[in-house]
Amino acid sequence: MRVSVNAEKKFLQQVFKQNGFTEENGALLADILVDADLRGISSHGIQRLAWYERMIADGTIKPANQVKVLKESLTSLLIDANGNMGQIASAFAMKSLIKKAKANQVAMAVIRNSNHFGTAGYYSRLAAKAGLIGISTTNTRPLVVPTNAIEAFLGSNAFAFTFPAEPHPFVFDGATSSVSSGKIAVLAKNQQPIPGEWAVDRDRQVIHDSAQAFKILSEAAFTEHQSGGGVLTLGGNQETNSNYKGFGNSLVIELLTGILAQGSISADTSKGKHDFSQFFMVIDPAFFGDLEVLKAKASSMFNRIRKLDHIPGTRIMIPGDREYRNYDQNLKQGVVIDPKTQEEIAEIAKKFQINLPDAL
Repeated sequence: MRVSVNAEKKFLQQVFKQNGFTEENGALLADILVDADLRGISSHGIQRLAWYERMIADGTIKPANQVKVLKESLTSLLIDANGNMGQIASAFAMKSLIKKAKANQVAMAVIRNSNHFGTAGYYSRLAAKAGLIGISTTNTRPLVVPTNAIEAFLGSNAFAFTFPAEPHPFVFDGATSSVSSGKIAVLAKNQQPIPGEWAVDRDRQVIHDSAQAFKILSEAAFTEHQSGGGVLTLGGNQETNSNYKGFGNSLVIELLTGILAQGSISADTSKGKHDFSQFFMVIDPAFFGDLEVLKAKASSMFNRIRKLDHIPGTRIMIPGDREYRNYDQNLKQGVVIDPKTQEEIAEIAKKFQINLPDAL
């Protein structure tokens, strides 16, 4: 079904309030989930709510805890999310870095003791709106099998990069693995097969059964002992397709997050711990030249790429094009909620005696 943006946001704010979040934090969390649904990134939208509810119930997420700044300089921040939602500490970090970068050209932050932070692109886009370059990364639970391995060790380790441009910023936002676990979760909910070379079993054989893959990922992410298998690195199953490059990308994120934050690497977050880490960086491009000239040059490059000869019936899209197109359409038509997620939010609504958002 489709629901209006305002109806989804209001419902989410009520749920977060019932869970003990402040009004400000609840509004932020609702905005980030709705933003993902608007951009067609349903893997990180309202379908995550039931998962968040379970982590709040078991004490993994601590809504009452406050973000702490442990160390600060003119260009750097070390932040303790204090076991609360990753979105709260991440938004705080990015807003702080935007101010620092405006004054000092570049700024960085590392967050420890955090949780899932939603879409990486949300925070990088905050920088782009301010005319800055934004970088956002996170580690996750162990979901990804390194090159030639048969058990998960790495996180899907999202990376987002934004650069000011017209008609919208350049926004690359994606996992450093072949896919995020959320996309497999959505397919499993809707009993749809995996369309690509995304996941393997213990024998490192590619699997297309989304339910089987989701079971493997759940075991890898939430138990100490896994039977094997997981999501593939970028490059797919074979080393001959350069999957070691995807492996390397994932390790870069591990170093910038879990290692730099002195928290858990992805492999260790399933062993009774859930201390994700995040890394953010903001750069002021105006230090290097006139911002409007830089934006125009970037926009010109993207337009030249869009107009290249291409396969009939297809179009060339720059990272961010699809998300901004989806945003405009869904803002008018409402966001889509799949049947399984409808059942989940109905249970949550019943639990808190909250009205469900009306279908359009």
